[in-house]
Amino acid sequence: MTTPYTGLLDTILPCYRFVETHHISIRATPARIMACIRAYRTRHDLLVRIAIGMRELPARLLGYRAGRMLDLDDFGILGQDGDTEIVFGLMGAFWKPDYGLVPIASPHAFTSCRRTGLCRLAMGFRITADQDTGHATVMTQTRVDCPDATSYRRFAPYWYAIRPVSGLIRHRMLGQIRAMATSDS
Repeated sequence: MTTPYTGLLDTILPCYRFVETHHISIRATPARIMACIRAYRTRHDLLVRIAIGMRELPARLLGYRAGRMLDLDDFGILGQDGDTEIVFGLMGAFWKPDYGLVPIASPHAFTSCRRTGLCRLAMGFRITADQDTGHATVMTQTRVDCPDATSYRRFAPYWYAIRPVSGLIRHRMLGQIRAMATSDS
């Protein structure tokens, strides 16, 4: 049993309609793990690239999206607490073929946004070290807020359709972060 996710994420997105939580144990220092979280990119994992590529295929075929696929570079950093926690964010109409992304000007712009038809997604990573074992537990939680009935009605079916793949991506992401953190390089 893991403890509930608490920390910066509770300040940044305390109210939300959808949530997904995953965790992994890593034998590495929090500083090393944090560096690996910040360095993670979808190009590190073929299966994740395929999953995101399939999600983006309709937008690419319709000419709505060109160039590289959605990656951590598209998220804004909404907050960081040393080597123990970092929160990334996206705003958009995620059910649209091109995700309907809106740039995040600042963490305050994210927390205060209540625009109709626009969802806010916050993805937090919290690192809890166990000094006795040299392991750390990395918990990631993704929260999505839909500020109005219209965005909720549009996002809910999308969430339930992508949720299994989203969970797979989070598991693979955590596995890749562990591999990066425990490698000798």
